[in-house]
Amino acid sequence: MNPSDAESCVNAPEGSRIPIVNSHELFRELLRETNAKTLADVLGLSTSLIYKWAESPESGSGVQNPLDRVAQLAKLPGGENVVQWVCGHAGGFFVRDPNVTLTDGARSLFAATHQIVQEFAEMLSAIATAAADDKVCEKETKGIRARWQTLKSATEEFVRCCEEQNFAGIVNKAREVEERGRVAE
Repeated sequence: MNPSDAESCVNAPEGSRIPIVNSHELFRELLRETNAKTLADVLGLSTSLIYKWAESPESGSGVQNPLDRVAQLAKLPGGENVVQWVCGHAGGFFVRDPNVTLTDGARSLFAATHQIVQEFAEMLSAIATAAADDKVCEKETKGIRARWQTLKSATEEFVRCCEEQNFAGIVNKAREVEERGRVAE
């Protein structure tokens, strides 16, 4: 990779398993699947702009594509919400890679296991409470969704720590995820 390629890459967080891919390469892949004219019509843009998005920055197009802009937004405080929104529109859910480092005494599997079981129990409790009257109102549905999102994040954190055999900070991280879930309620 030459230095200018590095500048056009979205930098994955250290330790991330997500491969670093140039955004213009993703647009090229999209254009293999979707006609540029169709994409331009859907977005209300010119076909030439769509093609420029698929060009390497070294080619001199000088046009920043939407993926690069989303990556910039994601790095801002609160930017994780933008990523979560994009993932939601794609039918998914964003889970941040854990940022844990191995330290002496940090392999507390028991504490990590307890935390994930607690998250699961809280989700089941939310479901049981909502269903107690044989109906689930909109507020209860939102509460269940928030608990589910929290559980998914906590579970991903737990699995990643299992893979790394590193449980440092997992309980605190799960609490952070839980707080984000409460804010969403």
